[in-house]
Amino acid sequence: MFENNKITSLLGIKYPIIQGGMVWVSGWKLASAVSNAGGLGVIGAGSMNPALLLEHIEKCKKATCRPFGVNIPLIYKFSNEFIDICIQQQVPVIITSAGNPKIYTEKLKQFGIKVIHVVSSATFAQKAEIAGVDAVVAEGFEAGGHNGREETTTMVLIPSVVKAINIPVIAAGGIATGSQMLAAFALGAEGVQIGTRFIATVESSAHENFKKLIIQGNEGDTMLTLKSLVPTRLFKNKLYKKIEQAEMNGATSEQLKQILNEDENKAKLGIFDGDIENGMLEVGQNISLISNILSAKEVIKEIIKEFLEHGNRLPYLLK
Repeated sequence: MFENNKITSLLGIKYPIIQGGMVWVSGWKLASAVSNAGGLGVIGAGSMNPALLLEHIEKCKKATCRPFGVNIPLIYKFSNEFIDICIQQQVPVIITSAGNPKIYTEKLKQFGIKVIHVVSSATFAQKAEIAGVDAVVAEGFEAGGHNGREETTTMVLIPSVVKAINIPVIAAGGIATGSQMLAAFALGAEGVQIGTRFIATVESSAHENFKKLIIQGNEGDTMLTLKSLVPTRLFKNKLYKKIEQAEMNGATSEQLKQILNEDENKAKLGIFDGDIENGMLEVGQNISLISNILSAKEVIKEIIKEFLEHGNRLPYLLK
């Protein structure tokens, strides 16, 4: 089906579906399940220390014989150690984000590791291509978590990035269904990265409270906030409203940091510990499209089925 696809060929996977490397969600269980189902499972290193990342990589290697990846936010304090661990463990794919891809790309490629970088604009995509990455994830502002300041939507961003570079483009940001995957392909993408839909899976390490919140979510339940700090899409809970009020009152970056650093890690509190009112819930706009908790295998099967069904309709629409 995807024999001539640039992403499946590059990564050695069956389907051009990459699971987002989300903090407190994407451990070895989810990553191995996605890889076993034919996509590229990704361990999210952003909420780990070096010892924990090593443990997850080792467990993932035992749970799957198929390619998997590790997402490394380059601004994270352990990024250099993470790179060394991934090289030592011969991780097939590294997805870098939040930083300059030039720093590690050449080193990783010397060890035969495929490098993908996450971008939010055509300009950053061109810089990533110059840095030597194998592909880019172009992420529109519908995505959950950290986001581009320009607020460019996926529908606009993908064709812009495709036009600007010669390496494969993976579409991301608000994608949860097969029809959306097909739309991304129509815009020139060679694959999709999906985050929020994989939070609501059996293998996700997100708390059940968070999973249930996602499948009950409606349009307008998320908002891009913290633009003066690090633009982040959050679910509108009690913490979000506290941040919104502070911003309306002209809070400085330091004051916002103080709100986020009170007591404990706010992302862990919400996503992993299940405090859905006082925790930071990073989630995409597409929660209104998600209505059930499935296994990762079932999610991929559902996406591919819908992709093919809608694809088969296109010849009739073009007559």
